[in-house]
Amino acid sequence: MLEVKNLVKKFDDFTALDNVNFSAEAGEIITLLGPNGAGKSTLIRCICGYLKQNSGNIYINKNTLEDNFEKYLSKIGYMPENTPLYGEMKVFEYLQFISGIYKLKKDDFVQNLQLVIEKLEISSVLKQKISTLSKGYRRRVGIAAAILHKPDILILDEPTEGLDPNQKITLRNFLIEYSKTHLVFISTHLLEEAEALSSRILILNHGKLIKDTTAKEMKIEAQDKGLSDLFYKLTNPDGVTNVE
Repeated sequence: MLEVKNLVKKFDDFTALDNVNFSAEAGEIITLLGPNGAGKSTLIRCICGYLKQNSGNIYINKNTLEDNFEKYLSKIGYMPENTPLYGEMKVFEYLQFISGIYKLKKDDFVQNLQLVIEKLEISSVLKQKISTLSKGYRRRVGIAAAILHKPDILILDEPTEGLDPNQKITLRNFLIEYSKTHLVFISTHLLEEAEALSSRILILNHGKLIKDTTAKEMKIEAQDKGLSDLFYKLTNPDGVTNVE
């Protein structure tokens, strides 16, 4: 479904992504890990078409962005880390606006809206202005917008930031359910998030994909030292703390 081949992205003389390769299918939750400056957000933005790579290709169902711009983007639901929303809109108005962008039929909008309201527990704020929402509710509205058209690939950057422990559990359960028939791709700094959610873990460091593994395999490799120590060892092989 998603294939990244020999992906390179540079900003002037700085190489943000260095020959990244991986593929993923529906039925997976992939967690993208890495220290600050590793290239996680750059990779996501390239997949979503916000940035143009210098070389290499990204395929969704064997189509590239250049093959069919609209069809490619219709397969993706994306929520950036900063959750950009229109504060002057009410929640329902905003989700209705998003449905128009994806050209959802009225019946599909009503059905999908009911799903996101129930799963993300946002019914109480539908008539509320987005600018008045708490950080946790803004996050959930952003996720609702990303999944409203039921994308084949759901990409979330730091999805549980700002959520309380109960909300995190609710969201995790929904993502696990959604991943049964779709691909879920998450970027996070939280190792416990990767452990709780992932079928696969991809670790980026200095623009290179240094590990394609699972939480179970990482635990075995870590032995008694824990995932944090293993992550530090993988991303700091010389024992030097990463400085962004």
